[in-house]
Amino acid sequence: MHEGQPSQTAIMAAAARAAHLVVDRAPFIFCDTAAASLLGGLAEEIIGYHRIHGDHLILSGTRAQVTARGHYTERRLAELVRGGLDQYVILGAGLDTFAQRSGPAGRVTVFEVDHPATQQWKRGLIEAADLTRPVFVPADFETADPLTALTAAGFDPSRPALVSWLGVTMYLTREAIDATLAAVGRLAPGTELVMEYALPAPLRDERGAAYADFALPAAADRGEPWLSFFAPDDLSDALKRHGLETAEHVRQADSVAPALWDRADPLRPADLCRLTRATVPVTGTPAPDHARS
Repeated sequence: MHEGQPSQTAIMAAAARAAHLVVDRAPFIFCDTAAASLLGGLAEEIIGYHRIHGDHLILSGTRAQVTARGHYTERRLAELVRGGLDQYVILGAGLDTFAQRSGPAGRVTVFEVDHPATQQWKRGLIEAADLTRPVFVPADFETADPLTALTAAGFDPSRPALVSWLGVTMYLTREAIDATLAAVGRLAPGTELVMEYALPAPLRDERGAAYADFALPAAADRGEPWLSFFAPDDLSDALKRHGLETAEHVRQADSVAPALWDRADPLRPADLCRLTRATVPVTGTPAPDHARS
């Protein structure tokens, strides 16, 4: 990562969300109507790769991954906001655009925690596009306690929040993941975590393995190697050690309604990364059953 610039992964994820609305056909899995504006001058060039090579496993697979995880997470956020939740924490936010799409009249305060270099770049993109700003919380997951930084930025740890952690843990060490899970586990009862994680090779399906054969060497070449992998039960154990109860593990295929995978374009689910939803339990309530794994 170069000073003042985001990771290439952040750019690729935002471009894939924008390209989904241009390259793929309805029904759309996730409508990120702000990603292209946020990317500014970068948008057309990168989306152009998707226009020309959109059938390639990596490009179509990336679009499937970022749209499915976005759909799942923001659907859960909407459910919680209807129940009164008003704090949304995005760990490793990259070029996420929820704050820009929800606008200043949104019912939830958005706290974006990310590497200072990525946030410096994003601030410039937001100002150039005249978009809504979230609450920026600069922190390096390998060295900083995100809870300390969040509290300093105005987050109230005594009230529940939804914490999303998408497209990040595979790039972190186990030690950094444990430290962040410990911080989330100290949040208010009723807090939920939606976390994306990478599966070890023996648990991947054929499409996931093929995607990994391309993606993992490319990530390493650009200085962002995948470092951590979890089997679902292993991750549940790690969550439990830090005071979090697993509600469900979700395959990409199951993260959206089945009808959304009945498609005439190249988007197909792959079992390379999964989502887990976990909660900070309310005292006296039974732990939820583990679901799809």
